[in-house]
Amino acid sequence: MDALYWILIFLSTYCFMEFMAWFTHKYIMHGALWSLHKDHHHKDHDSWFERNDAFFIFYAVVSMGFFLLWKYTHFWQGLPIGLGIFAYGLSYFLVHDIFIHQRFKLFRNANNWYARGVRRAHKIHHKHLEKGDGECFGMLFVPFKYFKK
Repeated sequence: MDALYWILIFLSTYCFMEFMAWFTHKYIMHGALWSLHKDHHHKDHDSWFERNDAFFIFYAVVSMGFFLLWKYTHFWQGLPIGLGIFAYGLSYFLVHDIFIHQRFKLFRNANNWYARGVRRAHKIHHKHLEKGDGECFGMLFVPFKYFKK
């Protein structure tokens, strides 16, 4: 039974992180911390790194915090929660930074219905260059309309 709880907590955390990514993106990145996210919409730098990468670091620290809770307090749920956050972060990195923005030249030829829908949704998000009036703040689960031809 413990394995079932472990798997449910891991999957729930992974799915919850999509909500957290949407919420953080819409209300924090395009809100009070626009100064960190702005360089993702306006390339005003020559560096490979962006100020926007601070959000990735924040969630990595949260994930590590749950690993430490698990290890040092025997809060067993800390392991599946930490792994769920880590797995979502890895998925986000692969889809957003590598597949969509091509920070590494991989997955260039992916052209299935999901890949096209996610690309379309992100392109619509980036057509809005300013803080307000944005749309489609999610990453892995985007509205169905972006999957239609």
